[in-house]
Amino acid sequence: MTDIIAALAQELNQPKNYVENVVQLLDEGNTIPFIARYRKELHGSMDDTALRNLADRLSYLRNLAERKEEVKNAIAAQEKLTEELSAAIDSAKTLAEVEDLYRPYKQKRRTRATVAKEKGLEPLALAILEQKKDDDPAALAAGYIDPEKGVETVEDALAGANDIIAENISDDAAIRKELRELIGRKATLRTAATKEEDSVYRLYYDFEQPVAKLAGHQILAINRGEKEGFLKVAVVLDREWALGLIWNRIVKGSGPCAALVRAAAEDGYDRLLFPSLERETRSDLTDAAAEGAIYNFALNLKPLLMQPPVKGHVTMGLDPGYAHGCKVAVIDGTGKVLDTTVVYPTQGERRKQEAITRLTAMIRRHGVTHIAIGNGTASRETEQMTAEMIHNLPGVSYMIVSEAGASVYSASKLAAEEFPDYDVNLRSAVSIARRMQDPLAELVKIDPKAIGVGQYQHDMPQKRLDETLGGVVEDCVNAVGVDVNTASASLLGRVSGLTATTAKNIVKYREDNGAFTGRKQLLKVPKLGPKAFEQCAGFLRVPESAAILDNTGVHPESYEAAEKLLTLCGYTLTDVAAGDIGLLASKVKLLGREKVAEKLGIGVPTLDDMVKELMKPGRDVRDELPPPVLRTDVLDMKDLKPGMVLTGTVRNVVDFGVFVDIGVHQDGLVHISQVCDRFIKHPSQVVSVGDIVKVIVLDVDEKKHRISLSMKQVGK
Repeated sequence: MTDIIAALAQELNQPKNYVENVVQLLDEGNTIPFIARYRKELHGSMDDTALRNLADRLSYLRNLAERKEEVKNAIAAQEKLTEELSAAIDSAKTLAEVEDLYRPYKQKRRTRATVAKEKGLEPLALAILEQKKDDDPAALAAGYIDPEKGVETVEDALAGANDIIAENISDDAAIRKELRELIGRKATLRTAATKEEDSVYRLYYDFEQPVAKLAGHQILAINRGEKEGFLKVAVVLDREWALGLIWNRIVKGSGPCAALVRAAAEDGYDRLLFPSLERETRSDLTDAAAEGAIYNFALNLKPLLMQPPVKGHVTMGLDPGYAHGCKVAVIDGTGKVLDTTVVYPTQGERRKQEAITRLTAMIRRHGVTHIAIGNGTASRETEQMTAEMIHNLPGVSYMIVSEAGASVYSASKLAAEEFPDYDVNLRSAVSIARRMQDPLAELVKIDPKAIGVGQYQHDMPQKRLDETLGGVVEDCVNAVGVDVNTASASLLGRVSGLTATTAKNIVKYREDNGAFTGRKQLLKVPKLGPKAFEQCAGFLRVPESAAILDNTGVHPESYEAAEKLLTLCGYTLTDVAAGDIGLLASKVKLLGREKVAEKLGIGVPTLDDMVKELMKPGRDVRDELPPPVLRTDVLDMKDLKPGMVLTGTVRNVVDFGVFVDIGVHQDGLVHISQVCDRFIKHPSQVVSVGDIVKVIVLDVDEKKHRISLSMKQVGK
């Protein structure tokens, strides 16, 4: 364990004691959000991303250590474990290195080499491998002719020995390691078309790129093209380089036996070694591309979930459609459904005017101020109708909302439980309205894979994708905090320390007993024990509580310290409730943060967080972000001209660029080369989903529905 902590500290560039503390906290059952927020002193204020990375690497290194022991035990059981081999296994840095060392001792399926060994030809192979200058291979082989074992001739014996030598070379850990490194440096990936028809994979119909320079999105596109039968793919490595590397390691001199070893090495390379390493290379490239795509997905998901809510407004949700009409739902400032209907704005001018009349009446009747329009089928026509309608409705604006996953949610068991009296289609309109009102609370109800940011999510290792995205959702929910009296079971289930069962139990408890009036009451919820309470309490808000601290991010374990802090600075909890402690931060600074923290018996990071929470009880961290763009007019693709400067919202950030919503049904692409003036490895270094950006139109292709934009050329 000491070795693992030392390795983690070095790899993550963190002090050893911080790493040790985090490992201990994880082993004690503490969650990442809890450790990140309430144990900062123990880890130097690492954020949740760094802590999750540490937890992932800890799991990998523990699995590696466990596998090393399994391999050593398996080799020892064969009585072949030497001190040298044991030391080599112990010093291996990756699972691949461990498996290479284990390869010669592993139980194999029946191969040509195992058949040759069964015929008693292994001693002959070892004798040839010695490559003594005066040895005659034919003379050596003559002693192994045995018709009963199927070795009829000298040639049969030498062929069997060749098979054994070829497999030994293929199983040699040092050779595999060197060739693996050579492939990483010198190999290319080559693709060619298998069909003449045009497809989205045409870029790869005649393509070659060094393995070291392949981008993740290229690898994933090539894999999909191969799977769908459009591409054939090969790893290409100069055979002479590879064979030269093997011969340097294995061939001794130039005698007759050496010539046989050279020939066996060629056979082993062509038949066993390179095909194996090619598969491994493709697998490693795919794994790295998948990790990159999952990271990219997580990177996009976080700002999408953390989009500023448009709170407290009566909102109308429009789920556009053609044949089945546009589904409409009006919700109040708390998300409660006030009204629903279906209109048909795409079915001729008369029906469009009927829709405008009916929706205008609903807007006036309920005092709607914002309209959320789903961005799917018929969104364009619905947006045009909305823009026309609100010309006569001062103070009403609209926003295009991603409807990714809305249909999945609408048909789910969860939606049926939430809206048993509503048609599936109307549920999606409610979801779209709520996505504008509080994106996080609504999007947690949907499988993160269906939210629609990132690339190739369906090609990812699903378990790893689910773990990563689940972690992002959990971090976002806990960063914002959750009102225990209004949150759905879906939202509560993402709170640190709570499970799906305890979340449902909280909802049932408040239904049976009325609203929670304090955090301590949570301990009365079935199956919510002291450990779960410790993990979740700081992230749950109780606005109805008489104790103002219950509506802050101050953890109950620190209530005493918070009251002492207020007394020290001349304030009371009543002042906190009234919002009359504007000078708290200044007073703490004047007294000295370190001295104040010492007096209170807490760390400086906890003190800093406490001051922020006391100065803004019930605060929502999302309120500090720029508000979303609300529109009152609509642009058409044909209205766009090169040189136009527009304001847009970043919808997706991928390896090759940024997709921006500029108020046209089709998002525009800012290629990575047009993001900024300096070199960047990834667009996420500059922008995130939800950012409001200025762009200039470079080109518009109406036939292909493509809009090329630039951020770096704005103002030039």
